[in-house]
Amino acid sequence: MANHPKSKLKILYLRQILEQETDADHGLTMPQLINRLNDLDIPAERKAIYRDIDTLREFGMDIQTLPRYPVEYALVHRGFTLPQLMLLMDTVESCAFLTPQQSRTITANLKLLASDHQRQQLDRRIHVSERATTSGNGVFEAIDTLHEAMRLGRKAQFTYHRIGASGKRQPTRGGKPHVVTPVGIAYADSNYYLTAWSDDHDGFAEFRIDRMGAIHVTDQPATRNEAIRSHSFAEEEYRSFGRFAGQPVTVTLLVEEGKAEIIFDRFGKAAQLFPQPDGSAKAVVKVQKSPQFFGWLAGLGGAVRIEAPSSLREEYFAYLKGLIEQ
Repeated sequence: MANHPKSKLKILYLRQILEQETDADHGLTMPQLINRLNDLDIPAERKAIYRDIDTLREFGMDIQTLPRYPVEYALVHRGFTLPQLMLLMDTVESCAFLTPQQSRTITANLKLLASDHQRQQLDRRIHVSERATTSGNGVFEAIDTLHEAMRLGRKAQFTYHRIGASGKRQPTRGGKPHVVTPVGIAYADSNYYLTAWSDDHDGFAEFRIDRMGAIHVTDQPATRNEAIRSHSFAEEEYRSFGRFAGQPVTVTLLVEEGKAEIIFDRFGKAAQLFPQPDGSAKAVVKVQKSPQFFGWLAGLGGAVRIEAPSSLREEYFAYLKGLIEQ
């Protein structure tokens, strides 16, 4: 048996069988393991399989004997638990910046981390209402290119697009490319953003990576200055809305009774909440003032209102008045 052409592969096939067919709830008996190997044209003996299982355990695989009659052997613990894999699958399938093909590829690879029995449970589908998916090649290649530019200390060039009235992508600036120094990449509001230094504007600019096209690394050296060196993606003290920067301001918000979750969903622990006798609350938050912040407030239908500062309340009133006039 030792001279059999596949004898050296026996332990690898045994590992594959245990990974594919067993888990904490499903095992294989010793005769079943022998039959699986025989089906692969690998002769196996009970004592040899015992030794191989001990070797795999020493290697770090959590192969346990399930207390059944007859005894079953199973790979109990894996890199991810079934609930963790389900969460990853749901996240991938609801990701707006992935193309349908990329989503299918990633979920197929995730399934390889589960047993055959678990894969049946992973085939469930979570309905994502009106999910908007990208129609291009996604952001993976663009992110790789931008990181390559940062690693080489060079500028990146790309065209930038927006969705036109026809519903199709249209280049901005008549198709004239942007040439910028990539500084960092952030993930916010379900999108990836590039923070870059623009020599044309002598300042930072934000670009949604899924809107980029024809991106490549140039031969131009990256711009170097103190603003770039001191830039940090640490948690911002003043919360922005949709990556739109604005003047920092500390705001006191009046929150209707039963609506405190709105504040926690948006600001988390960064918000200071003060309960009021009538069941309402006051929330103190730090934001970057912008039309997007005003739009967020307007969308809440009065459930959250500005109390202070009065100057910001007046600006918000002017914002709403401008909408009405339009």
